[in-house]
Amino acid sequence: MSWGTELWDQFDNLEKHTQWGIDILEKYIKFVKERTEIELSYAKQLRNLSKKYQPKKNSKEEEEYKYTSCKAFISTLNEMNDYAGQHEVISENMASQIIVDLARYVQELKQERKSNFHDGRKAQQHIETCWKQLESSKRRFERDCKEADRAQQYFEKMDADINVTKADVEKARQQAQIRHQMAEDSKADYSSILQKFNHEQHEYYHTHIPNIFQKIQEMEERRIVRIGDSMKTYAEVDRQVIPIIGKCLDGIVKAAESIDQKNDSQLVIEAYKSGFEPPGDIEFEDYTQPMKRTVSDNSLSNSRGEGKPDLKFGGKSKGKLWPFIKKNKLMSLLTSPHQPPPPPPASASPSAVPNGPQSPKQQKEPLSHRFNEFMTSKPKIHCFRSLKRGVSPLRNPGATPEDFSNLPPEQRRKKLQQKVDELNKEIQKEMDQRDAITKMKDVYLKNPQMGDPASLDHKLAEVSQNIEKLRLETQKFEAWLAEVEGRLPARSEQTRRQSGLYDSQNPPTVNSCAQDRESPDGSYTEEQSQESEVKVLATDFDDEFDDEEPLPAIGTCKALYTFEGQNEGTISVVEGETLYVIEEDKGDGWTRIRRNEDEEGYVPTSYVEVYLDKNAKGAKTYI
Repeated sequence: MSWGTELWDQFDNLEKHTQWGIDILEKYIKFVKERTEIELSYAKQLRNLSKKYQPKKNSKEEEEYKYTSCKAFISTLNEMNDYAGQHEVISENMASQIIVDLARYVQELKQERKSNFHDGRKAQQHIETCWKQLESSKRRFERDCKEADRAQQYFEKMDADINVTKADVEKARQQAQIRHQMAEDSKADYSSILQKFNHEQHEYYHTHIPNIFQKIQEMEERRIVRIGDSMKTYAEVDRQVIPIIGKCLDGIVKAAESIDQKNDSQLVIEAYKSGFEPPGDIEFEDYTQPMKRTVSDNSLSNSRGEGKPDLKFGGKSKGKLWPFIKKNKLMSLLTSPHQPPPPPPASASPSAVPNGPQSPKQQKEPLSHRFNEFMTSKPKIHCFRSLKRGVSPLRNPGATPEDFSNLPPEQRRKKLQQKVDELNKEIQKEMDQRDAITKMKDVYLKNPQMGDPASLDHKLAEVSQNIEKLRLETQKFEAWLAEVEGRLPARSEQTRRQSGLYDSQNPPTVNSCAQDRESPDGSYTEEQSQESEVKVLATDFDDEFDDEEPLPAIGTCKALYTFEGQNEGTISVVEGETLYVIEEDKGDGWTRIRRNEDEEGYVPTSYVEVYLDKNAKGAKTYI
């Protein structure tokens, strides 16, 4: 099967077909080029997608990615980034192994095709020239033959005519002979040219054209093979990255399998655990006996009158109700006493009604007014412990306290531990720098030509000073950490090892304001609202102000009736007894009085006659 023998007369069609083959090859190159552009665009979009959902560095979002599900998501994003890289590899390999190679081959193919068809046209032109020569000799032979016949006929005519002279007949005979000779010469020339043409034609159709068409056929077959090889390379480029893509997908599956819901649940506990104990049971308040009404020991009315409650978190509840109490109920609990004071006795012996209804607890009434003052004043005082330490929260009301006292105990401990770890890392970094400078100084001392050792003294002193500052800072935070860990319940041995510290066995100290600033919905915010800022228990305030100076007397009072203060926060008085007034009635029917430095409490205002300013001026009598 050869184009030279089968298609000897299809020169033009072969020319069109080979041009179509080159167009097909160029079309395939364009297809692969567009595929590489798609791969690059896809890889770029995948990288942008992965980058878009990566957590921002040094942001709150980065801290949230500590859960196993979020870590698995990060692994998925990283694997997708590697997945995008494999598509870039596909694009690069297709461009280098297919596009560049085929583009160069197309140029070579065009040159080869041009050369082959140029040889074909040249052979075609040569045979056409030979054909024209043959036709010319043939026409000349034909013409000479006709002229010889006419000359012969004219001679015969002249020879038969008796009237023609002998000279004319001889002339006609000579002319006829000349024409016959020319015809013979034309015949010989025509025969020679014909033989030559036949030879050239045979060479053209059996040698030149078959050879040229064979070359064109081989060229076309090489083109077909080349495009097939390119298609194999196209598939192979994809197949080469399949194992790596499979590893990326396996990595995503492995990340998904690493998700641990129990671990995430534990992380939620560690992230939001406050360290407080849940409130105890609320006792029933019997309103059927108004004169013998009792108050729940776990209400916010608790004070140190019945003895300070144990502050250890492992013991009983401190009576904190607000994690589950609505805000309006909380604020109602923090206002003035709910129980009205007992009416004055009808007889001269008021002992018949020993105490009446439950009296307010000792610190309840002033605390309510202090809370109201805190809520209506700005900037608000966040923590009384900070005042005792000499750190005023008014300096920067919107900033987080340095000791993280705005956080719940457990969260505060974690923050302090994190800060201590960061400071230790900085100290280690500075110490490494100091060691490096010291070694360099030793080198300078041994080899003075390398540098002046004295030039490093300033830097060495500066680094040592930084280390000392960091150590002092670390000691400060470690002291706060020890203080917090002393209040927290004993943790597991594993937690102790993780924190690098062990719990103190000393009795717990007074709770910080961070513990008392728990909001009604369980959150811990600095200044979200007026209600959420007042998060301190009466007992905590009692503990905070144990060492404060007693309130000054603002007047005196005389007991009109005997009052037996049997309930917490009240004080017993005898009819006719004179005592000091330290807080007058705030509108709730109770007056705070003092007998001596250690005895003070509340009595019904209607049981005493009050004289303000110690000089009996403006005396008020409540009857």
